[in-house]
Amino acid sequence: MRLRPPAVPAESSQFFKRLGRAVGHRADEGGDGVTTSRSRSKAGAGLKIERVWTTEGVHPYDEVSWERRDVVMTNWRDGSINFEQRGVEFPESWSVNAANIVTTKYFRGAVGTPEREWSLKQLIDRVVTTYRTAGEEYGYFASPADAEVFAHELTWMLLHQVFSFNSPVWFNVGTPSPQQVSACFILAVDDSMDSILDWYKEEGLIFKGGSGSGVNLSRIRSSRELLSSGGTASGPVSFMRGADASAGTIKSGGATRRAAKMVILDVDHPDIEEFVVTKAREEDKIRALRDAGFDMDLGGSDIVSVQYQNANNSVRVSDEFMSAVENGKGFDLRGRLDGSVIDTVDAKKLFRTISQAAWECADPGLQYDDTINDWHTCPETGRITASNPCSEYLHLDNSSCNLASLNLMKFLRADGGFEVEKFVKSVEFVITAMDISICFADFPTEKIGETSRAYRQLGIGYANLGALLMATGLPYDSDQGRSVAASITSLMTGTAYRRSAELAGVVGPYDGYARNAEPHKRVMRKHAAANDEIKPTSPVATAIVREATKQWTQGNKIGDKNGWRNAQASVLAPTGTIGFMMDCDTTGVEPDLALVKFKKLVGGGSMQIVNQTVPRALRSLGYPEEQVEAIVEHIADHGHVVDAPGLKPEHYPVFDCAMGERTIAPMGHVRMMAAIQPFVSGAISKTVNMPEAATVEDVEKIYFEGWKLGLKALAIYRDNCKVGQPLSVAKSNKATEPAAVETVPAAPAAVEKVIEYRPVRKRLPKKRPSETVSFSVGGAEGYLTASSYPDDGLGEVFLKMSKQGSTLAGVMDAFSVAISIGLQYGVPLETFVSKFTNMRFEPAGMTDDPDVRMAASVMDYIFRRLALDFLPYERRAELGIFTASERAAQLRAEADAEAAGVTGAELTAMASSAPVETPAKPEAVAQPAQEMADVAAAKPAPSVGSSTELLEAVIGKAADAPLCFTCGTKMRPAGSCYVCEGCGSTSGCS
Repeated sequence: MRLRPPAVPAESSQFFKRLGRAVGHRADEGGDGVTTSRSRSKAGAGLKIERVWTTEGVHPYDEVSWERRDVVMTNWRDGSINFEQRGVEFPESWSVNAANIVTTKYFRGAVGTPEREWSLKQLIDRVVTTYRTAGEEYGYFASPADAEVFAHELTWMLLHQVFSFNSPVWFNVGTPSPQQVSACFILAVDDSMDSILDWYKEEGLIFKGGSGSGVNLSRIRSSRELLSSGGTASGPVSFMRGADASAGTIKSGGATRRAAKMVILDVDHPDIEEFVVTKAREEDKIRALRDAGFDMDLGGSDIVSVQYQNANNSVRVSDEFMSAVENGKGFDLRGRLDGSVIDTVDAKKLFRTISQAAWECADPGLQYDDTINDWHTCPETGRITASNPCSEYLHLDNSSCNLASLNLMKFLRADGGFEVEKFVKSVEFVITAMDISICFADFPTEKIGETSRAYRQLGIGYANLGALLMATGLPYDSDQGRSVAASITSLMTGTAYRRSAELAGVVGPYDGYARNAEPHKRVMRKHAAANDEIKPTSPVATAIVREATKQWTQGNKIGDKNGWRNAQASVLAPTGTIGFMMDCDTTGVEPDLALVKFKKLVGGGSMQIVNQTVPRALRSLGYPEEQVEAIVEHIADHGHVVDAPGLKPEHYPVFDCAMGERTIAPMGHVRMMAAIQPFVSGAISKTVNMPEAATVEDVEKIYFEGWKLGLKALAIYRDNCKVGQPLSVAKSNKATEPAAVETVPAAPAAVEKVIEYRPVRKRLPKKRPSETVSFSVGGAEGYLTASSYPDDGLGEVFLKMSKQGSTLAGVMDAFSVAISIGLQYGVPLETFVSKFTNMRFEPAGMTDDPDVRMAASVMDYIFRRLALDFLPYERRAELGIFTASERAAQLRAEADAEAAGVTGAELTAMASSAPVETPAKPEAVAQPAQEMADVAAAKPAPSVGSSTELLEAVIGKAADAPLCFTCGTKMRPAGSCYVCEGCGSTSGCS
């Protein structure tokens, strides 16, 4: 029996009345180029909506099985209850995690009151009814019957997790609150105090609503220019300080998530060097304060004293600057008022400074200005100067973008084919709904409202690309994978613009189209030409490209006649919270985080399971079922595919992930972005993760290749480059020990005695115990001899590789002497281990050591072997280095616990930081179908609260991610942001 739509509360009734009045009001004034009189004069000329997902006469709610659940959120610190709502209603197919996040994040009304939403039906009805009502009022549909089909199709797609709107839609639409539907905003600042103070205010209003904004400060005079009064200007960096403090204050004042902001400066601004190093200098302060015993973890009590921590920084680089870098030429820095040359700098040196700062603290990123504006549809209105915090939305100042994302895995057929026709129709539905929302939306400032209604920027995108590629047996970093990704993106954007052109024929083009018609058409032709350059490498890609070509051809033909309804159509956002709502394995354009995942169970507790995409990938690669089971079991035990029984080495790349034993190379991420970028109106929210051993030169290469390959924006993150990250318990205790000692009152002294400590070399005795180990790394053989003190650990190392007298042999001899002298002067072995492990260069690969199966280089192997031989378990655990027997013992302990019948309550205690769901009948619990797949490979999860923490436990290496500000669970990367699996909170704006 279907739950009837809830009675509309009085407040909502008032909202729909306001909506009707707003329509009439805007019709009179023609505020957005869509008048009621025009819409009604075209009665019968609206959109004809055909059914795709639904069946006539059957409501979407009647096609699924529903169940009641209890959602209880606990505090990770003490187990106290943070949130509780019992009896919520969701489809049986929805995971526990998705239901928890929707209940806590999106249900409106006070818990415990009649107004509180308790069913997914109520949530979907609230949003879809609003869209249908507005669509009818504005003349989008040919008839009421078409409006009903549209509402049913939208309901079905949301119910079956085919797509999702961005979070502000779920927060606000259909409620008495302002109808804010956009997550991304771009502001503008001029060179006046009034404008700067307005910037502070406008940013604060956006942060208060839980959204994010970006701004370019390049119009503000530099600190090397004069004021009209004769004094020297403060410069943009000084004003950044005030905005940063404001963002931090609003965050701590109770916002639902951290303030998300972006600050941008043009590369020719005279203060560019000061801007580039601001966050790197603050990182040095954080290190000094941490070493002095202050709490400098992200979110720690003392981190607030450090500046510039609430924004992402980016430098706007021009083709002129990048060419100067390439050719080793000088580059002019120009004044803001008259454009005069203030200084000329060495372009290559400035580029090195930018890369050095990014290497040290991940900021600044780069935005490639000429590429961005070459793809600009509205240059007659103004240049694109800024982006939102995640860098995917790039358009006019004082504008906003309304996002929605499709779940690509919903279009993958069992035979590995792609549902091209359904994908096209789904894009049509979503673009239509997104455009309707601008008609009734509210905006934080009048200027943003005017620009958004005049240009109607949309940002359709997708999630689960990484899962789709793995499921079809295609490596993420491969020509085949990039071909499929490019073809899907081209089809999505081509269809979106074709529907936008059709909407222009029904309700008119965007207001700014008339003055930008030729530039808009030029960009459409560039997209279509890029589509013609795609080289399909599989039957799947061929079918998609064929349809994409059709969409671009039809869309441009219709657009030449009607114009387009939207100045922009697509971006690729991080899809953090909504990705969990759709039960996506991967977010945005990202590859999979790891092959093992953390899953919450109905009835409480959690399980460690192998990513459900893995068995599907193995079957698509042709492995028989017995081998699939054996490989999945190996992954469950080891967390990776290396040495999996029967798995061909040439198939290893299919299972490469963002983290783990086999990771995708940084340039693999850049190449994927480059393949997709020509088919996105905006840009791509994605951070290129680099290993800790990466050099400044590696960062330079990534940034330079991003420009060469035509990206619009690029940011990097080197593992463990930031100090303000969560520390392990052991490290945290060590960090606080000096502070504890200092709290003891010292005896008064008449004279302060300065003591200078110098290291003293402790030589080994003439006769000392030694061990020699033969090894092979990637086919290169050698010998490692380690000599130790009789009672006090390692003191000398000798390495033998290649022939006597060769260059390599000489380098190894010199290296051995340097390490040995360091050890004898008291440098801890763990210091060498932390610096030299994960260093990547040839020879690398498989080893003959059962405890160290893979090595990134000879140095990586040597110091892992020394750590295993000479460091105690506790110190090795901090470094993530374990023997094969230690890993096996841990797995046996977990298996023994399972065999002993660990109860759901005990498992819940192990994962106390995770949301817990209690069923009505615990003795007969039915798990969601997708969680039961491959249950043979599942095992009780260690004491973790997220897939990130599980990955740390499996690979024995700390993940460089912050803790959630809401529930304390370790977050996971999502594009250039972070998202919490526990409660759905994000560090970004989507």
